[in-house]
Amino acid sequence: MANWDAVVIGLGGVGSAAAHHLAARGCRVLGLDQHPRGHTLGSSHGKTRIIRQAYFEHPSYVPLLCRAYQLWQELELASGRQLYHPTGLVELGPADGVVIPGVLRSAAEHALAIEALSVDEVTRRWPGLAGPRLREHGGLRAVIEKDAGYLRVEDCVETHLQLAERAGATLRHVRPVRHWRTNGQAVEVTTDEGIEHAARLVIAGGPWSGRLLSSLGIPLRVLRKYQYWYQPKSPGYAQSDGFPCFFHETPSGYFYGFPDIGSEGLKVARHSGGTAVESPTSPHPRDRDEQRRIEDYLNGYLPGVGDQLKTQTGCYYTTTPDEHFIVDLLPNARQVAVIAGLSGHGFKFTSVLGELASQLAIDGATTLDTSLLRIGR
Repeated sequence: MANWDAVVIGLGGVGSAAAHHLAARGCRVLGLDQHPRGHTLGSSHGKTRIIRQAYFEHPSYVPLLCRAYQLWQELELASGRQLYHPTGLVELGPADGVVIPGVLRSAAEHALAIEALSVDEVTRRWPGLAGPRLREHGGLRAVIEKDAGYLRVEDCVETHLQLAERAGATLRHVRPVRHWRTNGQAVEVTTDEGIEHAARLVIAGGPWSGRLLSSLGIPLRVLRKYQYWYQPKSPGYAQSDGFPCFFHETPSGYFYGFPDIGSEGLKVARHSGGTAVESPTSPHPRDRDEQRRIEDYLNGYLPGVGDQLKTQTGCYYTTTPDEHFIVDLLPNARQVAVIAGLSGHGFKFTSVLGELASQLAIDGATTLDTSLLRIGR
């Protein structure tokens, strides 16, 4: 007989949400994580993550995002903690690029409210975006999604963990999983403390998912990434000034950032690029070339920020070949649900991904269409 209804491996963004939703449905849940609670070694740290609905990556994500917004609001009400902060999101790129056409397509298919902007309107409303390179490339377009903003990433994870515990989940940190295997219709999970028996397993290992799924041929690549915070040299970049989050498709790649929040500094990072690594390690080595790319972007497009670096941190993207998530049951082990390969754009979804993980584990199916995210695609 199983000791647990479900074991969740990984208690970061997705795993914490999965533990919460499983426990809320009355399951006996064991959550396991190899690192201390609130660690900064994976992909669920860095203060902020953008949340948006007019999804340029694919319109099929929009229903998931609508549900994610609802669940973040429910989490705020249950915890009394603000997690989502609306700032608006300005997205800029060529008219024939990837970002702007993708945003317009998703907005049209799902009747989302966005506002098209001229370059002149962008620079008038937010002079901090009026860099000298903004007009060098013909055909540049912009949109603002007013209901977009950011999530407080560490607070989101901790809130899910707290509510999971409140609902009866048992969470064990610094408890690495050495091995797992199916045993008939059940699952055995081996740690240094022994073997845990469960009816269902949820694998939400982030950048460690490849190791957990190594025998199954699921193609996952881990990229080392960096996030930077700069002290603006000019006024106007603070959230209190009305400065928005931003995402920019440039000839040098995709860049995104956040306003200066409470004097934390303006955060900026490159969405494209990254260095492939065999496995996640810490600490992250300093990458002077990446910092130069970031500062070149700032000088060209956000001229009032300057180059006074306050702090930086590393993280990981765990990518699939098509950069869409994996949300599915294992084909030959239907008692095992996998949420993996979020490819650097998944944290905003973690509230709904936790719900989907619980549905897969308990019901064997999801209430929302996840056909784009199946293993066999």
